[in-house]
Amino acid sequence: MMLFYGQGAGIDIRGEHQMEEPRPRKLLDQVRDMMRLKHYSYRTEESYVQWIRRYILFHNKRHPQEMGATEIEAFLTHLAVQEQVAASTQNQAFSAVLFLYNSVLKLELDRPVDALRARRSQTLPTVLTQTEVMQVINRLSGVYQLVIKLLYGSGLRLTEGLRLRVKDIDFEHHQITIWDGKGMKSRVTMLPVQLVEPLKLHLPSVQLLHQQDLQQGYGSVYLPFALERKYPHASREWKWQYVFPSDRLSKDPRSGIVRRHHLHQSTLQKALTDAVRQTKIPKRVSCHTFRHSFATHLLQNGYDIRTVQELLGHQDVKTTMIYTHVLDRGGRGVRSPLDG
Repeated sequence: MMLFYGQGAGIDIRGEHQMEEPRPRKLLDQVRDMMRLKHYSYRTEESYVQWIRRYILFHNKRHPQEMGATEIEAFLTHLAVQEQVAASTQNQAFSAVLFLYNSVLKLELDRPVDALRARRSQTLPTVLTQTEVMQVINRLSGVYQLVIKLLYGSGLRLTEGLRLRVKDIDFEHHQITIWDGKGMKSRVTMLPVQLVEPLKLHLPSVQLLHQQDLQQGYGSVYLPFALERKYPHASREWKWQYVFPSDRLSKDPRSGIVRRHHLHQSTLQKALTDAVRQTKIPKRVSCHTFRHSFATHLLQNGYDIRTVQELLGHQDVKTTMIYTHVLDRGGRGVRSPLDG
């Protein structure tokens, strides 16, 4: 039976209408849908989509269903040899491609992937002395100083500090709860006594900003895991607001809703770079350096490595062990014979 297809429906020679089947979503859109279903962060979503696009373009736009372990090996080897990417970068690319096959296409590879892997860096983390930490902090001001103090005083990752909600801070028990951190793990860490009053002075201005947003018809904040559908009014409640909100409203890249997101990490990093430059400290310092310094200084003060592991949220104590190699004792704690 012959069909002539027009706009939206097919019409056969007998005049009967048949609804045209909806076109399947594009592959990268399917990747985004699955990542949101599995509650991946927006940053991870963007990274995975980028790597999958590069994988497809590398093989001249062949469909991934037509490819397998051989093509994945060629792509990963290219990244390691020609582009000389770091091991962590190559691992992220590999994870993105595996996600495509396992979670989106539901295909099993014909054999294990055996690509030339990028060499893992053996570089030790940069650690500041306590004096250097305070030199940098004293050259920061306002909310930037408060965030850096929190990263150092509580051992938070940068994204964990910026994503803090009002409800996550327990002033009475001097603790902070990190929900769904790296690896979707939650933990409790300390709230330094020295930050209690500064945070209490900071929050009223945040609450005033939130009230102004509500009066202007805004005031909602992103809620994870479809909580907004389950609790329709929760996104406008004070307890769910970010502790460190952005100074401007912006459109949510996923939902399109205009909201006040948290402080952008690039603005904090820029302020930190300026502060470090003023101190003339000859070290490469980033926001993550303060988390490294937190762990190292706790070990220097005699705290058990398992306690430090728990506060940092490391799954394996081997990750925490790296800080035992950067304690300022030199040579693995061995005393030089020149020192007697």
